[in-house]
Amino acid sequence: MKAIARRVKADAYTHEIQIRHHRLITDEPDELGGDDEGPSPQELLAGSLASCTAITVAMYAQRKDWNLDQLEVEVNYATSDRIGLTQFDIVLRVPAELNDNQRQRLREIAGRCPVHRTLAGEVVFRDSVETLDAHSTT
Repeated sequence: MKAIARRVKADAYTHEIQIRHHRLITDEPDELGGDDEGPSPQELLAGSLASCTAITVAMYAQRKDWNLDQLEVEVNYATSDRIGLTQFDIVLRVPAELNDNQRQRLREIAGRCPVHRTLAGEVVFRDSVETLDAHSTT
């Protein structure tokens, strides 16, 4: 998997993210010096976790033939000032007709989405710096 972020304006934080043939805009809000032309990277992270959780739960419910026509996943997160601890609060909203066992099972399945597992696991970063050809676009 690959994502590329390219600066849109030389004097702004606005970037276009390319993932396969899709393009997204990310920016910082006005109060952080951005133009607020898109969600911030942190908001995209919360959105990635919310959408991955929703898709994982929907796939499971479909295999079980459970009615999950209405599904909502809300993710809030905050970082702690101490030791870099980050807390994610995930709320799964499902139809009222699901019983307690089904809701509990969906809660368990939600924790198995790939983004959740990535964030909960050990992550390794390999950083490097390369020069850009003035006219290149990858």
